[in-house]
Amino acid sequence: MTPPCSAERIAAVDVLRGFALFGILLVNMRYFSAPMLYREDVGGSTFNRAAAAAIDLLFEASAYPLFAFLFGFGTVVLYGRLRQRGEQPIPILLRRFLLLLAVGVMHAFGLWFGDILIPYALAGLILLLFMDALMRWWRTAALAGFFLFHSLVALLLALSMSAGGTGTADGQEAEAAAALRHYQSGTFRDVFWQRWHDWISINGDGGLLFTVLTVLPFSLLGGYAAKQRWIEAGQRAAARLRWLMGGALCFGLVLKTIPYWAGANSLTRYIQDNVGGPALAVFYAAAAVFVCGKKQWQPVWRWLQDAGKLSLTHYLGQSLICTSLFYSYGLGWYGRINEWQGALLAIGIYAASLWASRRWLARFRFGPAEWLWRWGTYGQRPPFRRQFGQ
Repeated sequence: MTPPCSAERIAAVDVLRGFALFGILLVNMRYFSAPMLYREDVGGSTFNRAAAAAIDLLFEASAYPLFAFLFGFGTVVLYGRLRQRGEQPIPILLRRFLLLLAVGVMHAFGLWFGDILIPYALAGLILLLFMDALMRWWRTAALAGFFLFHSLVALLLALSMSAGGTGTADGQEAEAAAALRHYQSGTFRDVFWQRWHDWISINGDGGLLFTVLTVLPFSLLGGYAAKQRWIEAGQRAAARLRWLMGGALCFGLVLKTIPYWAGANSLTRYIQDNVGGPALAVFYAAAAVFVCGKKQWQPVWRWLQDAGKLSLTHYLGQSLICTSLFYSYGLGWYGRINEWQGALLAIGIYAASLWASRRWLARFRFGPAEWLWRWGTYGQRPPFRRQFGQ
């Protein structure tokens, strides 16, 4: 089997992946460094609260829809290229998603509980059912899956609130104290079982199913976008992109600020994350396509493009670096930094990853994780190093 040619990559797709890596790291840093899974208070100075609010408004729940969209987009592109080459796409994609699922399991229980690869892999297995479907079914399933699912959940939350059963989430102080103790100074065994407990807290009782159903509509929409060639250069006029960017930005920010002006409760936070977050993601996607259409800006967006080509390596690397900094088997910084310090640390790690991406791709064709994933997917070892002058 011959892997699809990497020279056919679409710049805006990798730029978006590179940007999404930054948003994911900023958001995840709060959970890497402190027991924010069990408590929501920020505290500290006004500057500290401002930093937390900026991350909440600009990146929370806006980065993962981008990755899910690009996951579906890439799946459909790969399916088409494999068919053009006379390959059997379904067995290859099935192996690809099962490998991703295995990597996700190792990541979730060996590094960090906040893994997103497991839901992506499960969503990918569902995407295989749509591969030979008409384009309109991709669009219909994406829109219906998004609006019907979130409308139902929002309605249930509203009914629960009206009955007095739901309000602002209370902190789980005992859970937070246990996480702080185990991650900051526990043994390796303590850290493992705390990680297991945290993963179950997120994904148990239907949590994993909820995440898959949240990710799947964006993946379907990404597949539809690939079929319609939405992201390819020259397919969208600059004026239309500006209109889409302005509308998505205004609409997204209105919804993202709902808990700040309408009161923070389960319903407003749900709307903020699950409607406002994707709306802002539309702005980022349109902005990436717009920027990549400007050749004079290539020296700037090329840095994001290089990072995006190594997105799986960087995603796993972020977990390795941050858990080594914060957990007891590393430097033990868990619970010792505040919001703005964590944001500065995330910016520093991301800046280093941009530099490393440029240096790495000057010598190698793929990131180490991408290379292993290709090897497992196609059953043969792809070339790793670049040839002289390539």
